[in-house]
Amino acid sequence: MSTQTSLTVETDDVGKRADKLLSEKLELTRSAVVKLFESGNVLVNGTSCAKNYKCRENDELSVTVPDAVPLEITAENIPVDIVYEDSDLLVVNKPKGMVVHPANGNYTGTLVNALMYHCGDSLSGINGVIRPGIVHRIDKDTSGLLIVAKNDTAHLGLAQQIKEHSFHRAYQAVAYGNFREDSGTVHQPIGRSPKDRKKMAVTDKNSKDAITHYEVLERFGDFTHIRCILETGRTHQIRVHMAYIGHPLAGDSVYGPKKVITSLGGQCLHAGEIGFVHPRTNEYMEFQSELPEYFNRFLNTLSDR
Repeated sequence: MSTQTSLTVETDDVGKRADKLLSEKLELTRSAVVKLFESGNVLVNGTSCAKNYKCRENDELSVTVPDAVPLEITAENIPVDIVYEDSDLLVVNKPKGMVVHPANGNYTGTLVNALMYHCGDSLSGINGVIRPGIVHRIDKDTSGLLIVAKNDTAHLGLAQQIKEHSFHRAYQAVAYGNFREDSGTVHQPIGRSPKDRKKMAVTDKNSKDAITHYEVLERFGDFTHIRCILETGRTHQIRVHMAYIGHPLAGDSVYGPKKVITSLGGQCLHAGEIGFVHPRTNEYMEFQSELPEYFNRFLNTLSDR
């Protein structure tokens, strides 16, 4: 059964492209929204329109999200560390190095491949055939907790919490340098880097508001162990914000110094806490994940110097 959604364009969104606005409001990828336009599933004031239509105040946008087509991704019997599971959702502890969903160069061995084996057809279809059940992501080389929706109702409820910033996510990281303050907030917009489209950056151009709170857990002189709480959830947010204030994450080959700590196998970043209101029971739930072995080993190395 398809899902139908409608929204009215408010003053703050006047002039935005229709595809961009729907991507923001529905928490869908831009490519997924473009496909909805191409298939005639988006109407503006009752008639079809182009994806680049500039929205006017009080426009009525109606969207029909069709059922997900049968998946063409192979289910794989890959061990998954499931922290919690019920009929609506799972909380998974993703290992470092595992890609969340299939993409160019990574069509097997992903978390989605593993989830398809574990859950069968019981995954939400809102994000399409490539990202079934995926409500939010963490990077390949970031370890930690991730929530997965088993049905569209749960997916929409969780996505709304992320949109309203009521979805709790806290990370631990090791960053370069000695932080001047014991805590602080980075409130800077994040968008595609004007210099390198493969990277994100703090920029005022085509960006979204981004807020990261941080606190120092332990100092090691030239490195600092920190805890970061996301108020928003932009791509590479912690990595970009920490680099912006002069404290890139250890092991980060994209935003860190040219001489990378290769023994970490990527950024030293762990999604250790996640909290949300269950979309069916309305019960607040919170889960924690212990620091993985690679993270503790690095901390021990810093302590022993």
